[in-house]
Amino acid sequence: MSHHLRHQTRGRTVVGCALLAVALGAGATACGSDDPSSAAPYDASDHISFNGPVEAGQKADPDEPLEILSEDADGRITDVTAVDAAGRRVAGELSADGLRWHSTAPLAAGARYTIRVSTENGDGERGRKVLAFETGEPDEQKRLKVTFGPGAGTYGVGQPLTAELSRPIEDPAQRRVVERSLKVESTPAVEGAWYWVDDEKLHYRPKEYWPAQATIRATSALHGIKIGDRLWGARVKPLEIRTGERVIAVTDAASHTMTVYRNDEAVREIPVTAGKPGFETRNGVKVVLGKESFVRMRSSTVGIAEGSSESYDLPVHFATRVTWSGEYVHAAPWSAGSHGYANVSHGCVGMSTANAKWFFDTVREGDLVEVVNSDGDSMEPFGNGFGDWNVDWGEWRSGSALTGTLPNLVASGESARLRPGSA
Repeated sequence: MSHHLRHQTRGRTVVGCALLAVALGAGATACGSDDPSSAAPYDASDHISFNGPVEAGQKADPDEPLEILSEDADGRITDVTAVDAAGRRVAGELSADGLRWHSTAPLAAGARYTIRVSTENGDGERGRKVLAFETGEPDEQKRLKVTFGPGAGTYGVGQPLTAELSRPIEDPAQRRVVERSLKVESTPAVEGAWYWVDDEKLHYRPKEYWPAQATIRATSALHGIKIGDRLWGARVKPLEIRTGERVIAVTDAASHTMTVYRNDEAVREIPVTAGKPGFETRNGVKVVLGKESFVRMRSSTVGIAEGSSESYDLPVHFATRVTWSGEYVHAAPWSAGSHGYANVSHGCVGMSTANAKWFFDTVREGDLVEVVNSDGDSMEPFGNGFGDWNVDWGEWRSGSALTGTLPNLVASGESARLRPGSA
């Protein structure tokens, strides 16, 4: 964008907008006034130029800065505004002599801009020029794509939002650009924040659980924004989800009971069995990941050798998954004598078939299952389901590129995702 399209105006050689330039018509002098500043602005096209493609219809390179020049030493630039169709302004700087304005922030790609230039000559007469142009789109390989999750639908109040990036973003400044463009709004409104799980994934959750019956919408203003060297934001499909009732199931591994709360009211107390010594159920808050009416659980998938005293191969009904590594809440009729009395499972929370069916029919994806008083490890924050609620709010905010620098807390490997279940 270094060439200028020149044309003749008022018998002089001048530089005009080489894109879709629209100049305001010359204004008439106000009647009955000798004050030049009270007159309508005159057409400043004959001495204002800006850098752009030399052929009409071409689009500007968003990697090049925008520059506005006054070619008349007696006609100073007093103000420049550059705004795209989305209302985003381009920051710029005007020289002390008023002869040059240049952008100090990158233009957006794939955007249409309107430039308004105000001038003033030595006699105090005001001039104006309006220009319009478009910037080109970056190549596909130069675009950062974002996919919001989960899918549209109704979830429990513990469901975090996710943002998957099409390529890793490691630079802190680039992370700030990305995160600043990802917006989450809820009705009712609540305080929340993004957390960088790793270079390609962010999670969003509020300070407390989502309100019941809330509407949550995630959007992106990343399209056309320059993130880094030759990397631009792509269009992002928005996401809208709703929450249902507030359902929280609390398993006390010491008393061998699960209490299910709906909207903070206890609606059912269920005798259960949790993980026995050596296979203790994880403590902490977990989020329901899905429900399977039938799962075949094999001990070999969780590292127990076939033929050992701990091996099993069981048909399991009404299985509600809470970790990728194989923790479920499910029917366990084979251990009925231990329900409410002892922990004998390999990590899952077992109960009668009737209670398991009721639980299966009651909860939905995103509902909360909390385990207390187990001798097991704490639920991993990330990598084995949604352990987001086990990170306190101060640490969570430190995981935002805008408010902190907390190291990533990714836990567990991909192998955890391959395990069908532990009975």
